[in-house]
Amino acid sequence: MKEYIRHINKDFESRARLGIMSVLLVADSADFGFLKEALQLTDGNLASHLRALEDAGYLQVLKQFIGRKPNTRYQVTVQGTAAFRNHMDALERLILTNKHQ
Repeated sequence: MKEYIRHINKDFESRARLGIMSVLLVADSADFGFLKEALQLTDGNLASHLRALEDAGYLQVLKQFIGRKPNTRYQVTVQGTAAFRNHMDALERLILTNKHQ
């Protein structure tokens, strides 16, 4: 069991970060407003989690203008995809191992 726990990534321990990564892996990319509404987070809470994931190299930030309005989109990086999949695999192995013992 310790072997599986060792592979759990602390960067994805919160509900918010699990949600962000899950949404972005399914949607390919999403803007701040969509993530805020989908995950029911405040601006500040979402921004801090996005920044942490960006700082870890898991998200790419795409800034653009739509008309005259600024729009910030987020996309999972290759590194982020690999890290999140490894995290989810570790959780699955931990659950399945404990279930069969």
